[in-house]
Amino acid sequence: MKTIQTRFGEIEFDPANVIHFPEGLIGLKDLKNFLVIPNKKEGPLFWIQSVDDPAFACPVTDPTNFFLDYAIAPDKGEREKLKIKENDKYFVLSIVSVDQDKKITLNLAGPIIYSPDTSLALQVVLEDGNYDTQTPLPEIKK
Repeated sequence: MKTIQTRFGEIEFDPANVIHFPEGLIGLKDLKNFLVIPNKKEGPLFWIQSVDDPAFACPVTDPTNFFLDYAIAPDKGEREKLKIKENDKYFVLSIVSVDQDKKITLNLAGPIIYSPDTSLALQVVLEDGNYDTQTPLPEIKK
């Protein structure tokens, strides 16, 4: 077991449970190892906590909780980097941002693809122009 001091307090973890981003996150190439931290409040958000820099953590979510038609699949090169075959299990996550006005957005243009079988993850850039890096959550109809 190892221990790091984070914004969530001291966290003890098994290095076998670390998610490895071989290429780091976009703009944060040196941050390659993360832990999944549940959110204190019940709901669809959780955190990825950097092991490399314990001061860095960001909220993430499954974007299909909010956008039912959001469907991303890893291409051949991404599957090779994740060490998965075409039909292997993977998850797609979006980084969540909250601005000063408490407006919540999801980065749908830069999703994270994660393989639970290999504990590898990639943040990819979707260049088709269909998604935005700051996509507001859909309005809830009353």
